[in-house]
Amino acid sequence: MQCSWKAVLLLALASIAIQYTAIRTFTAKSFHTCPGLAEAGLAERLCEEGPTFAYNLSRKTHILVLATTRSGSSFVGQLFNQHPDVFYLFEPLYHVQNTLIPRFTQGKSPADRRVMLGASRDLLRSLYDCDLYFLENYIKPPPVNHTTDRIFRRGASRVLCSRPVCDPRGSADLVLEEGDCVRKCGLLNLTLAAEACRERSHVAIKTVRVPEVNDLRALVEDPRLNLKVIQLVRDPRGILASRSETFRDTYRLWRLWYGTGRKPYNLDVTQLTTVCEDFSNSVSTGLMRPPWLKGKYMLVRYEDLARNPMKKTEEIYGFLGIPLDSHVARWIQNNTQGDPTLGKHKYGTVRNSAATAEKWRFRLSYDIVAFAQNACQRVLAQLGYRMATSEEELKNPSISLVEERDFRPFS
Repeated sequence: MQCSWKAVLLLALASIAIQYTAIRTFTAKSFHTCPGLAEAGLAERLCEEGPTFAYNLSRKTHILVLATTRSGSSFVGQLFNQHPDVFYLFEPLYHVQNTLIPRFTQGKSPADRRVMLGASRDLLRSLYDCDLYFLENYIKPPPVNHTTDRIFRRGASRVLCSRPVCDPRGSADLVLEEGDCVRKCGLLNLTLAAEACRERSHVAIKTVRVPEVNDLRALVEDPRLNLKVIQLVRDPRGILASRSETFRDTYRLWRLWYGTGRKPYNLDVTQLTTVCEDFSNSVSTGLMRPPWLKGKYMLVRYEDLARNPMKKTEEIYGFLGIPLDSHVARWIQNNTQGDPTLGKHKYGTVRNSAATAEKWRFRLSYDIVAFAQNACQRVLAQLGYRMATSEEELKNPSISLVEERDFRPFS
């Protein structure tokens, strides 16, 4: 009987040891979810041959800025790009979109959307793990010896344009402007970039290529990432005005309406309604506060950030649990009270921020605004944007079209 108990005890100890070894082996491996690549019809060589990176076992906080085009996302991205302990990437999902869209034969079908989102999630997960080699699956032409000159908007990331990733001539603390980065830094070495990523405590990524927060659920629920989502929204009327000014050819018919006072019969209204529907669906999820978003989601209105950038930035960093660095505070001071003539570049961030948030009211006719309000009334109400009831009210800056709302983080 005594021998029997000893045998059982030895078997139990052996089982625990085997399980412990298996867990250690599993958590030491890189998290490559290559089925997304298989669905997209791409080679999986990097899944088999790529380097091994450790999981985020230290509970570092990582950040995703979820936004749409011309909503102020470049500005919000800079709030993290300026932090010395944050590795920031500007729109890496551009490469997924640029690679996969030409392969789709059915346009924007539900199946194509699923493939795109699956590949996007796989890439995000790898980038948060500082596995930049995984990005090579989506760079054309493919990098040679892990070096490339085809990273989209490399210059928008300080880390990728400074030592040791880049070694430009000049002082050690030299900060290159975006336009100078590629010219002075040459090819990007993804190995050096990955090392710089692992040396920092947080990874922040900005994207306008994920429609809704629901599309990120698998990442938010992954305990290895400790991911927090900052959803940036803006008044759809302001987005429409900004896009019409920036993408003049694509939004030509909206500009024609403004110029002639007549609505074109072939106007593509989905250029407006898609934004409103995506905002409404995503915000509805966030405001319902499902358990999987607890402590993981913060809704930020661009107008609130523009009116009081330092206060709102402090709230964002408080939600993230990351100390606000003096570099960030200095950048805010220099870029929210600037001379408007310095902010003419369409992707620039030097602004008189409060004035910029209201500029759309003088760039759209009341007919266009009334049309937008009717098409987007649900999301306008959700986000606290008031309707302009007349041309006079629209053009009167003393009448605010932004309600006082306190969108507290879900914690």
